Amino acid sequence: MRIDDPEVLRAFLRRYGIAATHGLGQHFLCSPKVVDKIIAATHGCCSALEIGPGPGILTGPLSVALSSVVAIELDSRMLTALAASAPACKVICADALKADLGAIVADLAGPVALVSNMPYYISAPLLQLAADLGDSIDRAVLMMQREVANRIMAKAGNRDRGSFSVYLQAKFEMSLIADVPAGAFMPPPKVESKVLLLKPRPCNHDPLLFDFVRKGFTQPRKTLVNNLGFLGRNCVESSIAKIDATPTVRPHELTFEQWIQLYASVMSPRN
Repeated sequence: MRIDDPEVLRAFLRRYGIAATHGLGQHFLCSPKVVDKIIAATHGCCSALEIGPGPGILTGPLSVALSSVVAIELDSRMLTALAASAPACKVICADALKADLGAIVADLAGPVALVSNMPYYISAPLLQLAADLGDSIDRAVLMMQREVANRIMAKAGNRDRGSFSVYLQAKFEMSLIADVPAGAFMPPPKVESKVLLLKPRPCNHDPLLFDFVRKGFTQPRKTLVNNLGFLGRNCVESSIAKIDATPTVRPHELTFEQWIQLYASVMSPRN
């Protein structure tokens, strides 16, 4: 059942006595065009795990397109609505941040897509959960605030780039699926959104590398020499020279390959 048309959705929500709850960051997608793009991005998958299905705007079409869908919903008010909009979907009433997503995904027939119109206030934890799932999922199709999307996709040299950008870009190949205006939601949020496709990359890097990157971004507008000076200023300066960067380089200016080289050089016992 499709309920993504604004008038259909409005009537459906009235029927089940549902109003968006601000505390749960609920903004219901009401754009068939965007829904179709999200569903198309799951093509080739057999199953999906959806986080935060709400009344089932994506869940219904996902259930038609894929063999099986499991949805995790925190708001118990949505359960009756989901039974009507997506009767084939298995719904788990739980907090996705506390659920064992790995175990749920393991029970699904692959390839598996992770899908979510993410509540803005938990975007970062949900992105971390996606990263933690690693290659147990084939892809993630995630809606998020435009500013969050811009930050995690920011390339070297872009001031929006942070340690989480470096981390997620090491974990995923990312591409834009759709720009989503505020008017595509009910009620409309105060921000624009983007839908991103995240495809897991092989990631066999030393976990301490990412801790090193976070420390390098301690004060993002400071130089790397200042941020990593606790490791020995001379050591850091000589290592920066080895990666063909200037002594005043800022953390957002390094590529991931340079971070790998810098980490190896700084941590080398010969340095």
